[in-house]
Amino acid sequence: MTIAAAQLRALAPQARAALLLEAARAPLARPLWQAALGEAAPDAPASAIGAAPALAKTGLEALLDLATAAPGLPPPAPAPAPARVASAAPGPLSREDRPAIPEAYAAMVREAAQRTGLPAATLAAIIGAEAGDGAGGWRPLARNPRSSAAGLGQFLAGTWLRVAADPGSWLHRRAAAEGWLTTDGHVRAEARGALLALRYDPRAAIETVADHAVANLAALDSANLAGVAVAARTRAAYLAHQLGARGAIRFLEGGAAPDPGRLLAAQIGPAAAARAIAAAGGAAAAHRAWLLGFCDAHLPPVTRA
Repeated sequence: MTIAAAQLRALAPQARAALLLEAARAPLARPLWQAALGEAAPDAPASAIGAAPALAKTGLEALLDLATAAPGLPPPAPAPAPARVASAAPGPLSREDRPAIPEAYAAMVREAAQRTGLPAATLAAIIGAEAGDGAGGWRPLARNPRSSAAGLGQFLAGTWLRVAADPGSWLHRRAAAEGWLTTDGHVRAEARGALLALRYDPRAAIETVADHAVANLAALDSANLAGVAVAARTRAAYLAHQLGARGAIRFLEGGAAPDPGRLLAAQIGPAAAARAIAAAGGAAAAHRAWLLGFCDAHLPPVTRA
């Protein structure tokens, strides 16, 4: 990634920190950082979306924590007018939903829900499961140390870039407004770092979770798997957020998630995953038990007023 010094200076402190994070975590750069710090390379593959449990921080992670301790991003520049507007906007949040949405993000959730037609409760449930702090708050700087997952939506870098390439998405319009896309709609190589840094921007993350969920639910609806109740669709949307639409369809049909052992290790750590796999008699069974248990714990029934 190349970025002019003037552009770097113009970024808010958190945006600069996020760019440093992306550089440090790059596949080739990270081992060099670790070697310089005298650290061992991680022993677990990392590709799953989702916040991981807290771990003892390595020297690199500690440095990154210092880098991300700066004040939050200022409100993003307005994106162009949305291309997709729901024909019937969801109603106000019910009393059951309100405690799950921190006040700082309530307006953003409502706006994303109204734009896409996704129930606000479903959107909030996905974010709370991915980046909740366990005390009713959300962590916009959350990241999984075993993967590239980051932000309120815990989006992998590749998934975020794919959503940005979707002409119907909020993220695509924001990227176009910033000049980060080529004439044919692809992300410019030199803009990847700045675009990926937006995963730490709460509004960008919330809007992108909504777009991603709508697209995933459409794919599941075509397979007659999403159900009709809000609670059922919330779980379906979350499974697709975790596994992708195709992976969720396969999972809901009783099949194994793609590479379940690696997914489980990315979520709970290689040692805990090995124990779970041994106890369950296989990686597929262990991952299924963990993911369904996680959904039961973090996706309570949700309703709309």
